Amino acid sequence: MEAATAVQRFHYSPSSWIDWRNFEGKPRGSLRYSQRIKENKRLRVIALSHLQPDKRRDLRQLSVSDKNSSALLETGDLLHSPFDEELVLKRKAEEVKPYLNGRSMYLVGMMGSGKTTVGKIMAKALGYTFSDCDTMIEEAMNGTSVAEIFEHFGESVFREKETETLKNLSLMYHQVVVSTGGGAVIRPINWKYMHKGISIWLDVPLEALAQRIAAVGTNSRPLLHDDESGGDPYTVAFNRLSTIWETRGEAYTNASARVSLENITSKHGYRNVSDLTPTEIAVEAFEQVQCFLNKGDKY
Repeated sequence: MEAATAVQRFHYSPSSWIDWRNFEGKPRGSLRYSQRIKENKRLRVIALSHLQPDKRRDLRQLSVSDKNSSALLETGDLLHSPFDEELVLKRKAEEVKPYLNGRSMYLVGMMGSGKTTVGKIMAKALGYTFSDCDTMIEEAMNGTSVAEIFEHFGESVFREKETETLKNLSLMYHQVVVSTGGGAVIRPINWKYMHKGISIWLDVPLEALAQRIAAVGTNSRPLLHDDESGGDPYTVAFNRLSTIWETRGEAYTNASARVSLENITSKHGYRNVSDLTPTEIAVEAFEQVQCFLNKGDKY
């Protein structure tokens, strides 16, 4: 009854905001002001507990400019703001960090799985440095892009440079989150270097990967953009990804921790993996790393 009353009280028009900035400058010692803040916070918690995931998803992209976490209201329900996600991420990073002992983390996964985006979020939350393996290879090759390396020197040269880069990262750096190339997992020697830290597999369904790649194009992906099989971009991407998966799928299971986007989607009650935010994936990555550490480091 109390929850229902709270939601009814919060029934505003779709364009309504609760902006905590309206309270700025009010007398700090005012009893009425303090009671109003406490009541708003209490009702906010009640309403959040009854929030529908699909409504939270629909307006997730709307930003909250106020650093004091303005609460968005829509169709009578209070929505989680990006500020709430950041709090969860920060708390989870603080829980994991003491057990890492400065070890680096290596994100592995198929092309388009979000390793760079999620890696940057994790690095920032931990206070780590972020490194992109492909970017380091390009810099070592005087700015030659990965696609150009494949075209002019061949995949074997790229793979050698990739192994050299992972070796240097494992020897020279600590407290780094590394985004690896999709094919880094196929060479056993690379696992030797990555297992000096903690490896994390971002497991994304091929259908979702194909949708992402078809949307942005394949020019930067040398193993895909030369495909001449014909068909629409999604079908071409999906077929090629399926072929690549056959040679790499088992190798990804060598990772210390697995982050299944399908599992996260189910846990949050979303309809598909595209509803997930990178921050939610990063939080799950920290949780899986923590599970791995609690079980005992096997490497």
